[in-house]
Parts: sequence; C-alpha cells; structure tokens
Amino acid sequence: MPSHPCVDVPQVIKYESVIHEFDPYFNYRVTQFLSKNGIYEFWNWFDDRTWYPLGRVIGGTVYPGLTLTAGTMWWLLNSLNIPLSVETVCVFTAPIFSANASWATYLLTKEAKGSGAGLMAAAILAMVPSYISRSVAGSYDNEAVAIFALIFTFYLYVKTLNTGSLFYATLNALSYFYMVCSWGGYTFIINLIPMHVLLCIVTGRYSSRLYIAYAPLVVLGTLLAALVPVVGFNAVMTSEHFASFLVFIILHVVALVYYIKGLLTPRLFKVAMTFVVTVGLAVCFAVAAILIALVASSPTKGWSGRSLSLLDPTYASKYIPIIASVSEHQPPTWPSYFMDINVLAFLIPAGIISCFLPLSDASSFLVLYLVTSVYFSGVMVRLMLVLAPAACILSGIALSEAFGVLTRSMKFQRPISDDGSSTAHDGSFDTPANSEPVSKEKPSKKNRKKNKGSEGSPPVNPRTEEKLLVLPCGPSAVGIMLLIILSGFYVVHCVWAAAEAYSAPSIVLTSRSHDGLHVFDDFREAYGWLRHNTDVDDKVASWWDYGYQTTAMANRTVIVDNNTWNNTHIATVGTAMASPEKAAWEILNSLDVKYVFVVFGGLIGYSSDDINKFLWMVRIGGGVFPHIKEADYLRDGNYRVDAHGTPTMLNSLMYKLCYYRFVETDGKGFDRVRRYEIGKKHFKLTHFEEVFTTHHWMVRIYKLKPQKNRVRGKLKLKSSSKTSSRHKTSGKKRPW
Repeated sequence: MPSHPCVDVPQVIKYESVIHEFDPYFNYRVTQFLSKNGIYEFWNWFDDRTWYPLGRVIGGTVYPGLTLTAGTMWWLLNSLNIPLSVETVCVFTAPIFSANASWATYLLTKEAKGSGAGLMAAAILAMVPSYISRSVAGSYDNEAVAIFALIFTFYLYVKTLNTGSLFYATLNALSYFYMVCSWGGYTFIINLIPMHVLLCIVTGRYSSRLYIAYAPLVVLGTLLAALVPVVGFNAVMTSEHFASFLVFIILHVVALVYYIKGLLTPRLFKVAMTFVVTVGLAVCFAVAAILIALVASSPTKGWSGRSLSLLDPTYASKYIPIIASVSEHQPPTWPSYFMDINVLAFLIPAGIISCFLPLSDASSFLVLYLVTSVYFSGVMVRLMLVLAPAACILSGIALSEAFGVLTRSMKFQRPISDDGSSTAHDGSFDTPANSEPVSKEKPSKKNRKKNKGSEGSPPVNPRTEEKLLVLPCGPSAVGIMLLIILSGFYVVHCVWAAAEAYSAPSIVLTSRSHDGLHVFDDFREAYGWLRHNTDVDDKVASWWDYGYQTTAMANRTVIVDNNTWNNTHIATVGTAMASPEKAAWEILNSLDVKYVFVVFGGLIGYSSDDINKFLWMVRIGGGVFPHIKEADYLRDGNYRVDAHGTPTMLNSLMYKLCYYRFVETDGKGFDRVRRYEIGKKHFKLTHFEEVFTTHHWMVRIYKLKPQKNRVRGKLKLKSSSKTSSRHKTSGKKRPW
C-alpha cells in the first residue's frame, strides 16, 4: 500500500530535489555530520555555530531517530555501490516512510475490522493531505518517520491484545523505543495506551492478554526510553509519564484479585479482595504522593510547556509567548479540517458506529484514539498530523462496511436458477442449513440462559438472516455510485493539495499572474551572499525562524535558531529589533554580531515577513525586559506602520531595516502586505549600513558600523572641564 508517486514527489518534478521548511535544514546538517564523522562523534558533538556565545550539545538535545534512520539508509546504499548523496537520501526519506505508514495502517485496521477495511484505510492514508504535508519529498522532519512509528506501535499493542503473545509485546516495546528516538510526541502513546487499559478494566474486559500487552511495554519501554539522551530520567521524573505508572499498579492489583478469585472460595475471596483492594489503594496513594512530591518544586508541576499548552489552550498565550508565536501551535480553523481531511470528516461518525457493532478491545482502542486526537488537533494545528491516521482508519472502516452492505444487497438481488438456488455463492454460506455455526469462544452464563430459552424455537438459516439485512437493488446501485463519486472527489482534492498546497518548498516561492509563473529564490540568494562575502567567524543575527537555514546554507554562526531552548536569548534579539537604532546597535554589538538581516514582503506581497512577526518579538522581549511594552507599539489597539503608527514603532530597528529606501521602489512607499503607505519614508541609518538586498527585496542584509574613534581634542576638552568642575565642588561634601 505505498503512497502514489504523483502524490508524494511532485515538488521534485516541479522544482528540484530540495529540503523544505526550516527545521529540516537542521536535520539535514546533523545527518551530514553523522555520515561524515560517525556515530560517536555525533553523540559528543558540541556545535559552536548556534546560540552564540552559548553553543549547543547536539547529541544530547535532539531526537536521533530521523538522523540515524537516514544515515543508516545512506550507509547501506553506498555499501551496495549506489552512490547517492546525503541530501538525496534526506529528500526521499519521508515518501519511503509514508509507504511504511500505509502498510502499518493496513495491519492495524485489519486487526480490528478485517483486511477489507485495512486496505481501504491504507489507501486513504496514502493520499490524505494532512499527512502529505509531512510526507512529501523534501519534508525531512521528525514526523516523517514518527507517524509510521506511532501507527506501528499501536498495531503491535492491538496485536498483542488479540493474541496474548509475549513476542509481539516485546516488539511493541522496541517500536515504542523507536518512537521515543524519533519525536517528542511519544508521550501521546504512553498516555493513550494506559487510558485504554484503564477503560478495559473499568468496563470489565480484563484478561491475561491485556496484562501481557501493557506490563512489558511499561517496564521495557521505560528502560529503553531512558537510554535516549534527550529523554534520560524524564522518562520517570516528569508528569507526562506518571499516568502509565499509576495504571501499571492498578493493573497488578486487578490481576492479583482475579488470581486469588480462582484459588479461594467465595467467602474467603471477599475477605481477601477487601484486603488486596485496601493495600492496592494505599500503594497507589503512596506512589501518587511520591510523584507529587518529586514535581512539587517545579512551577509547572513537572509538565513541559507544550504539554500544558495542550491541557490548557490559553496557557502559552499567557505565560510562554515563544510557544504561542509558532504558527503550528495555533488552534486550527474549521476550513483547515476540510482542507486536511476533506470528506473523511463525514465518514468518521459512520466508522465509530461500525466499531460498536460489535465492540471489541481493538475497536474500542480505535474509538479512544480518535476522540483524543480530535481534542488535541483542536488545540494545536500541528497535531492534525496525529488525527490523520485515526480519521483514515475510521473512514476506511465506514467505507468498507458500506460497500459490503451495498454489494451484498446487489448479490442477493441476482436471478434465481431453475433449481431454486441463487446463482451467486459465497464462501460464508457453504454450511448446510440445519447445521449451527461453530463458536470458537466458550459461551458466557448469559448466553447459556439465552440458548436454553431458545431451544424450543426453530433454527434460523444464516442465509435468511443475511437476506433480512439487504436493501433493494436500485438504492444499492445508487449508493455504490455515490460512494465511488465521493471517493473520486477525495482523490482529486488530495492530488491537488499535494501538487499545489504542500509541494512548494518554503525556501523557493512561486506565484501565478496573468503573465505566467514567477519564482522568488531570494532566500538562497541571500544565504549564498552571506557564504561568499562574509568571514567564516562572522556572527549573523536574525529572528529565530531563520537560524537553522542560516547555519545550514550560509555556514555562519547565529545567535538564536529554531530550537528555542533559551527564552532569554531570544528575548534579547527581540528587544534589539524593538529598540531604537542606537540601543539596538549596542545590544547586537555586545553579542559580537557583524551582520543582521530581516525578511520583508512589502514589495511582492509576502505575508510571512518579519513585520507581521514583529508583535511576537515585542511580546517575547517584554516578557524578559519590562521596559519593552506592547502598548507603546499599538495605536488604539491596532498594530500599524502607516502615518498613524506610534513613534516607538516607527523608530524601531525592525521598521528601519525593513523600510529603508523603500520609498524609492514606487515613489510612495506602498506596502502590499499591510495595504497602505508607510508612515516614515525618508530617513537615514546611523549605526547600520545596507550591504545587500535580494532581487525582490525579500531579504535585506545590513552590517553593523564600527564604533567611531574618539577625537583627541574633544577628549582633552572634556577632561579639562571635568577637572575644573572637580575643583569647584571640592569644598562641597560628597553625597556618597
């Protein structure tokens, strides 16, 4: 069930083999280092080209799954004398693992609802736009391999739940370990599976298979997770993992109760159960108290900022603006659901109903997965990626059941032969009419009573039961045609989304107009200029969005980048951008910055420029440096750069670097993004000089002017005036 090539690799055909977005450039740079220097150097790599002057320990701060996967693929291909570059392997890693994700989706859905539903779900996932956004060629991000690991871990859990095999339980722990290596979203797994285990216990569905499916995952999975440097002891010390430990204790208490029940008489069992439950609750409360004590000193009670943002959607905007400033962390709009999952939104309810007919451990897990992923996707648009597999699985089940009912109805309407039997045969009805179907499971007490009560009634032919569930031939044919048309609309939308919406790399922009296609390659033009026209040791300042690309493509040291681990450092850069020119020069000069660049879209209409991000710079800077106040940049609650803009806004460094000489382009200084003329048009820079502006004015690079030399005559004049003032005030008593 691999993804179709026309869906996953259109950008390679339209543009070239190029890395997408911002984070993938860091992953590509790390993979280059790994392939060149080896695994041991990778673990000990201290990168002095990022977060100057602090630096960053790469091996201990990254999730290594993606890098190790691509590096291993590159090594195997070169060992087989297939000389591919590291960049080529990185570009095509995501499409390869999207095929693996479709295969894992087939296996997971097959365990719950059969192979027909599995094939349908795999085909839907291979085209769903929400997943294509991270699986298209060039999208070399952690989610490219993590979604496969997520689905495969769920499959192995359900497989263990159905079979009770310790072999699959061990594979499940190993798959979870790969997920931990790949993405921080592994906490979703270690919380969703305990929720399902607790649901099974509460609803009376405990079995030894449930114990085998969960207990090895917690023990072995936690030990393996602690081996990942970026996780370490967080696997047992943070609140995201505590739910799994509490459910682990509850599971053992329930298992002990069931074990004792098989050994003792009912009277002794009541006494023993009271004792076991009391001790179990005491142990649970003791463990909970210990865990609370461990995290009580933390202001966030052991939760990470992103986890708190998911539990409380308003938390980031109140306390951590650096998280709220990321567009992927914003709540999605309703049109984004239709864009990313399209008609699946209408098929999901039917899939939920199918999961309850009948309800099993596997189908209840799928429903729980859907409900939780819907909530998280509603909080953060990035987590639409987690919703995509659940939506595809439930929609595949719905379509499979619908096609099954309609085709069965068509089959039962076929003409009857002369001997009175239907010309259509089905393997499921080959048994004689008088024979009863053999059940593999031992009937429960309720079923035994029902069977006793129905012994007097005549046996019902299974074929007659099926005929009672069929629809007329005409509506069945219309229903099949409508489902085929609906599927066709879905395929067309997915191919369009892959070719137009998600295939264009952010580093190379395109637009269409009446005179044809326009390509804006300003980013690579600017990074190329920095690489060839600046010294190797020069420090470059920009907003953190462009840090990874600057280090990877320009090979220059940056002050901040997309890792966003140090809020104070980012706030310092934000304060410099929000300050007047002289104050900004002093801040940047103290950081040994030689060049600073801004991204400006006012000339061509590029809306994701630094002027539109500037309000977040003010908020982040003001969170650390109180003299930066957001109200000083707003006029009547509005953020403006025209004649009604505040003096603080019009004198900020960001405004001056973006709009310097902008009036020369059209004589008016009309900003095509903000849709009005700028307020301050004619001004000069005193502490910065423009050294390069790209062809479409998208990237503007400035150099810090050196500090002016002091004039000796003026220095003597000042010193003589100081000495005379000292003589005049010598008779006065000094206040200190």
